[in-house]
Amino acid sequence: MVNVIGLGYIGLPTALMMAAHGVEVVGTDCNRELVETLNAGKTTFKEKGLDELFARAVAAGIRFTDAYQVTDTYIVSVPTPYDKFSKKVDPAYVVAAVQDVLAVCPKGATLVIESTVSPGTIDKYVRPVIEAAGFRLGSDLHLVHAPERIIPGNMVYELLHNNRTIGADEPETGEAVKALYASFCQGEIVVTDIRTAEMTKVVENTFRAVNIAFANELAKICRHDGMDVYEIIRICNMHPRVNILQPGPGVGGHCISVDPWFLVGDYPSLAKVIDEAMKTNDGMPDFVLNRIHEIMQQNGMTDTARVGLYGLTYKEDVDDMRESPTLQLLESQARHLAPPLKVYDPFIAEDVVENQYHDLDAFLADVDLVVLMVKHTEIRQNMAKLAGKVVLDCHNICDLPGVYHL
Repeated sequence: MVNVIGLGYIGLPTALMMAAHGVEVVGTDCNRELVETLNAGKTTFKEKGLDELFARAVAAGIRFTDAYQVTDTYIVSVPTPYDKFSKKVDPAYVVAAVQDVLAVCPKGATLVIESTVSPGTIDKYVRPVIEAAGFRLGSDLHLVHAPERIIPGNMVYELLHNNRTIGADEPETGEAVKALYASFCQGEIVVTDIRTAEMTKVVENTFRAVNIAFANELAKICRHDGMDVYEIIRICNMHPRVNILQPGPGVGGHCISVDPWFLVGDYPSLAKVIDEAMKTNDGMPDFVLNRIHEIMQQNGMTDTARVGLYGLTYKEDVDDMRESPTLQLLESQARHLAPPLKVYDPFIAEDVVENQYHDLDAFLADVDLVVLMVKHTEIRQNMAKLAGKVVLDCHNICDLPGVYHL
């Protein structure tokens, strides 16, 4: 039996996928309301294919509880935030979960840390906790790091098809955990040591963050001299060895906007390019806010109450708002003591910010300037409704005449 600890955006799909492929799984989470929701037959967030996967897992016998189980395999998938001042990973949730596992696990169990951590976190924080509890690593307890590699919006597909990395102290333990994940994973599974596994996951997200920052910086340069950044990128990308990404209003989610900071925090004198790239991405919501003010002046607009932000989530067609550029923009606006803008997102049913709407037509009726912060399918299919509005398109998706861009 596998006990999956933490039933959030990563832990729940992992638990469901294993259960649906013949593994006996018990999912554990300290949030009793979340556990009750799952036991009532409902998923806790929106994700393509998740409800169908949930039904298959329930039919296969998956169970949900707030209690840790006595078993031979544990997968810890809890949050790993970072300290915004030191830029270092905060391992508190991982350490707490490990301590709870140690209180019930039998000798010889395997503990898999799936949460993303900075290189060396397991050596610095997890091993000492295990040894202090009287467990001998390699005999009483086998330690593994198997970082997730999936993205909201396509989790189910990527769980099945993405390659994976298994880091373990002993090769035989790594192979055993590889076999567990191979119960559903159709991609290549590489076995290596723990510190390499830690580093590769962080480096993957850092690579993407740096490339996004280049596109965002290019947008600022082109804006400064009145050039079309999208046309420049289109032409440059015709070169066989060039693939520039598209600029946007910022970076969100719990991976690209967080993980690179781990390297900056641990290697402040070395991670210079990464540091500047993250500052560039973090500065984009302020850049959008300045563009809003410029466009208002150009159109003789003075009332920010007639400005609306389309989209609250960090990416299209998901309900995940973690580190959302829209939330960052609203926080910046609040620091300047400006009246809050109107906001609408089809994926956010509950009120989470001021002036939030829950109907597209009502939202558009009350605004004159629409800022496309997220490229949800809904707005792509309703571009005609923006006719007559002033539009700031942060993703180059609107082909109406007179649209403003980053």
